[in-house]
Amino acid sequence: MRTMCEQIHVMYTEEEVCERIRQLGAQISEDLNGEPVKLICILKGASFFACELAKRITSPVYMDFMYVSSYGNGTESSGQVKITKDLESSVEGENVLIAEDIIDSGNTLHFLSQEMKDRGAKSVRICTLLSKPDRRVVEVPVDYVGYVIPDKFVVGYGLDYAQKYRNLPYIGEIEFC
Repeated sequence: MRTMCEQIHVMYTEEEVCERIRQLGAQISEDLNGEPVKLICILKGASFFACELAKRITSPVYMDFMYVSSYGNGTESSGQVKITKDLESSVEGENVLIAEDIIDSGNTLHFLSQEMKDRGAKSVRICTLLSKPDRRVVEVPVDYVGYVIPDKFVVGYGLDYAQKYRNLPYIGEIEFC
């Protein structure tokens, strides 16, 4: 019987991630010009990122949460987006900032962006910690990107493998041995 093991190689240190989030917060604050924003955190992965980002935005921030998936139980996007936990309050007339941990296929963010517009949001912006453009199936305009990464499997800072490694304070590439 083969034993499964994983090795993690640091891609971005905790200090690098924190500095990049500080920069994103400054840019978002400048763009908002003091207007309030509804920061929508996409659970579970974006929770670490969204909380750190919210602390660095100088405009008033109102947070809400959604659980959305296009993956089901697999590692490849099904293309079918499902909302399993919806927002608790309306986005009508609000500046919406969707915070995501990583954008792969683009299916989820394409769907969510349109959904927020359909719900009457004043504006919709997307901020992601990581972007994998090589995996894009649907083009989605991303306003703020922490890092563009190659098609590698990454964990840490909210990103997981089988619900493990979310709590790592850095972003690492996982290698299976």
